Amino acid sequence: MKTKLLLISTFITMSFFMSCNSDEKTNDGSAAAITNDEIITNAKIDASVEDVTDIAEDQFSSQLNVNAKPNGPIKNYLPSCATITTVLTNNTWTKTVDFGVEGCTLNNGNTVKGKMVVSFSNDFTSSTQTISYTFDGFYHNGKKIQGSKSIVRTIKETNLLVTAHPVSTASIDLTITFDDGKVYTRKGTLTKEMTSGYDTWFDWDDNVFVVTGSGSTTFPNGDTFSAEITTPLEFNASCRKSIAVKGIVSITKNGAAATIDYGSGECDTLVKVTKDGVTEEVDLKK
Repeated sequence: MKTKLLLISTFITMSFFMSCNSDEKTNDGSAAAITNDEIITNAKIDASVEDVTDIAEDQFSSQLNVNAKPNGPIKNYLPSCATITTVLTNNTWTKTVDFGVEGCTLNNGNTVKGKMVVSFSNDFTSSTQTISYTFDGFYHNGKKIQGSKSIVRTIKETNLLVTAHPVSTASIDLTITFDDGKVYTRKGTLTKEMTSGYDTWFDWDDNVFVVTGSGSTTFPNGDTFSAEITTPLEFNASCRKSIAVKGIVSITKNGAAATIDYGSGECDTLVKVTKDGVTEEVDLKK
């Protein structure tokens, strides 16, 4: 009887560990598919990256045009509840944007609290500028954002637009802690071209950005999502959201793959996700 019980116990233990070790595999040994929940989580991190980039670029633009006279009504990016402190030291502007402990709601509906510190040179005659920023108790939609980021901003012609326009290349190295305590890391490089609205600095709503690049997100369980923009993403500020309205992204994880199609210009949060030849509609705001 003892021998039989021992064999049963051993079998149960072995079955448990075999089950745990096969979590990332299907029954036929192939990689587990990327889930829609994982795609939505990744999109929430995308939204944080997009918003902090916009905040930094807005602070640069506002200082660049501080003495300029608008040709129309001013439509600011930041809400009135944000307090901005500006200091010039050794030819470097430092702008501290304080959203307070209670937080503010951006025009796109996302909430932020804490501080972002943005710095750049006061030499606005240069066609290339480096914008750096860090975080001080900063939260985006309840997620704590840590790390640092730099943006190299140039004015030049590109294949997308022959007229000289702002082109920003951002190096990303961030840690994102969700409100449930789970920690994610995001690294990558994105190039963001301002294809419309660059000549109306006083009106954020008419800005259109096209983004290319790639990056990776490491999830708490160690899985790494690698993402590459295969068709440039387009962001339209008038939509008042931090989700692209056009473009396609390819994602891979542990051998599994998916593509995300953001549509053809619709101002919504819906995307088409294709996995293993099957396409379904997913709402990224869920």
